[in-house]
Amino acid sequence: MQELEHSPTLNTVIMVEETLKNMNESVITIAELKRRLPRQLNHNVLKVILEYLQLSNKIVLTIRGITWIHNPNPS
Repeated sequence: MQELEHSPTLNTVIMVEETLKNMNESVITIAELKRRLPRQLNHNVLKVILEYLQLSNKIVLTIRGITWIHNPNPS
């Protein structure tokens, strides 16, 4: 991971996570995600959050965009 001027706070990570989890579409672009967030976010901070969510197996990042894949209750 790269050295950051600003590291994401837990509240910021949760804000991005909730926005992705509650979207109606199966795929969303980073630009659209930025528009839907309740407050503006530094692009580099957002990239770090998305990297974390991908490493945590909560999202998949593809050329088409971001897909939420985490299922807290696998049956």
